[in-house]
Amino acid sequence: MSENELDLTNTPPKDEPLSPEGMAAEWAAMPDMVDEDGEPEGGIDRLMNQEEIDTLLGFSGGDEKGARTGIQAIVESGSVSYERLPMLEIIFERMVRLLSTSLRNFFTDNVEVSLESIRSVRFGDYINSVSLPAMLAVFKAEEWDNFGLVTIESALTYTVLDSMLGGKRGQPAPRIDGRPFTSIEINLLHRVVGLVLGDAQAAFAPLSPVTFNVDRIESNPRFVSISRPANAAIRVELRFDMEGRGGSLHVLLPYATIEPIRELLLESFMGEKLGRDPIWENHLATEVWQTDVDVTCVLHETRMPLKRVMKLEIGDTLMFDARPDSVVSLRCGDFGVTEGRIGRVDDKIAVQVVRPLHRSKTTMAAFDSITSHLGAAS
Repeated sequence: MSENELDLTNTPPKDEPLSPEGMAAEWAAMPDMVDEDGEPEGGIDRLMNQEEIDTLLGFSGGDEKGARTGIQAIVESGSVSYERLPMLEIIFERMVRLLSTSLRNFFTDNVEVSLESIRSVRFGDYINSVSLPAMLAVFKAEEWDNFGLVTIESALTYTVLDSMLGGKRGQPAPRIDGRPFTSIEINLLHRVVGLVLGDAQAAFAPLSPVTFNVDRIESNPRFVSISRPANAAIRVELRFDMEGRGGSLHVLLPYATIEPIRELLLESFMGEKLGRDPIWENHLATEVWQTDVDVTCVLHETRMPLKRVMKLEIGDTLMFDARPDSVVSLRCGDFGVTEGRIGRVDDKIAVQVVRPLHRSKTTMAAFDSITSHLGAAS
């Protein structure tokens, strides 16, 4: 076989679709284009046929399971990757601790609450994955002016109803299918949802005060369209366990809902304490009060040309337009502290303060705003 002949032993038959591996093998076996002198031509590109283009873009039908390949797989990917919110994890961990106490008092039984996962999902994909029957409670965040969703899975729904209506402990709750929830059952679940939202409200309070109010309760996922199907949302899964019985509860927060506090959620605090640490603030204030600073007394200031300054010699006299009773300025660095009059006490020179200290116009809120902007800029 000559150098310019194409080896077709490793190429797939024409009647079979070309796979990406087969296309790569065919390209590797293709000879390079050479000119009259036998040198490879650098300016000539290899042309792809329609079958190769379809395989690259992922329109060749995929594999037997119908999975997409190539660029089509990237475009139709259902995974959602968004920025991590460290503060959100701390908030829901605090919510779990609050729920453990609240549910124990509510059910008068031992209830273990655990945080299973915090994930980013598409709203449409989550709604399609909800298994029926389920209770879906739509709530509104008043200060954020948007909505969220609480989903109680069927296993937890029947466990809660059985426990509140006097079911025996240690036995799995009976599952009743084929009928809608009664008004009594909806009212009982409404109380549980209100308890969960109350603890969520308390968990968010140190970061940003918010009020969660139940807007409505639905049993059909098609009636809870609080966001577009393609929009991203945060799904928080909580696991409730009551002596072998229990289930999962999901809290769904669209990214549009938490947008007003997104910058706060991006912050990362050491430990689990939210907001300011009063112990550290008191320690810092004590150290500041005990710090020694240098205070400069400026008797007089004047301006003169640089030419005259350069001609100063030993013995020259500078005339200041000041009198012995003139007011002098007391400074700490470049900051003017106060004013006074110079005098003498015993054998020492002293300054008598004649005006109150200049207070800083920067409030604590303005200082926090400045530092937050500097942190965002860095």
